Formats: sequence, structure tokens, C-alpha cells
Amino acid sequence: VQLQASGGGLVQAGDSLRLSCAASGRTFSSYPMGWFRQAPGKEREFVAAITGGGTFIYYTDSVKGRFTISRDSTKNTVYLQMNSLKPEDTAVYYCAASMRGPSTRDTSYDYWGQGTLVTVSS
Repeated sequence: VQLQASGGGLVQAGDSLRLSCAASGRTFSSYPMGWFRQAPGKEREFVAAITGGGTFIYYTDSVKGRFTISRDSTKNTVYLQMNSLKPEDTAVYYCAASMRGPSTRDTSYDYWGQGTLVTVSS
């Protein structure tokens, strides 16, 4: 089982990026998926999560209205569209899959990608 995150990069404030998380080894289409991030010197924090069917979506307050999580079950891939990026969004972004229910807690996720770095300059 492997989660491969990609799409990070260096952008300016106000720009957009789309992160992708491709799953292989098993089908995650029915399982909740989440995005977390860890900024330098800080703990990992929840960003967004989506249920297996995409029915329920959760965001941390700081990204509401700017980030959109989605999934394409045919591609076994989850996306995080990030608009109006701010310097405080700078972090390594991780995708994760849960074999349990959707959650904002990283301890509820069983599989993790390797992370992709997003750097937003002011």
C-alpha cells in the first residue's frame, strides 16, 4: 500500500496549487482520506478530509473558502486545490487514508504519503 503525494512547489502569495495523492496497492475509494500539513518547527495539523463517497467534507478554519478537497475514485486519487495561498500555508503537506471513519486527528489515519513541500513567498 502506497500513497504518493505530488504537486507542491514554490509560489507567491495569492497563487494556486493543486496537490494530488495517488493510492496504489489497494483501492481507497470507500475510505476517508485526509490532508495534513506540518510547518517548520510546528506540529502536524489537520487541513481537510473527505469521506469515501465524498458526501462529507471537513476543513480546518484557516483554509475554508480557499482550499477544496476532492477525489476521483476511478483514479484512486485525492486532490487538494489550494487557492489564494498565504505565506502561513507554507508546510509539508501529507495525504493520509483511514480504515476507520473520517477524522481531524492524525492518529485516526492508517496510511500516509511521503509529503510534498509547499512554499509560499510573500
